[in-house]
Amino acid sequence: MADVRLMVAGREYIVTCKDGEEPRLQTLGSMVDEMAREAGGASGGLNESRLLLFSALLLADKLQDSRNVGSNMAAHADSNDSNSYDQALATLDKLADRLEALADRLEV
Repeated sequence: MADVRLMVAGREYIVTCKDGEEPRLQTLGSMVDEMAREAGGASGGLNESRLLLFSALLLADKLQDSRNVGSNMAAHADSNDSNSYDQALATLDKLADRLEALADRLEV
C-alpha cells in the first residue's frame, strides 16, 4: 500500500491506495482541488465541510452531464445504425430488382 499526499483547498490530506494507483489518485485529488477552488470562489466563506460538499456536488454535476452526453451519443448511434440498416435493405432490394430484370432478359 502507498500513501499519497493530496492538497485540496489549501489543506493536505494523506490517503492510502494500492501500489501503482498513486498517479490516478493524484489526478483525482487535483480534480477535487479544482472543484473546491471553484466552489470556494463562487460561494466564499464556506467552512471545510460545506466546501467539500459543494465540491462533491460540482463533480457529481459534471459526471451527470457526461452520462447524459454518453446516453445521447448512444441513442444517436442506435438511430444511425437503424438508418444504415434501412439503407442497406433498400440498396439490396434495388439490386435484387436489377438482377431479376437481367435474368428475365437472359431467358428471352
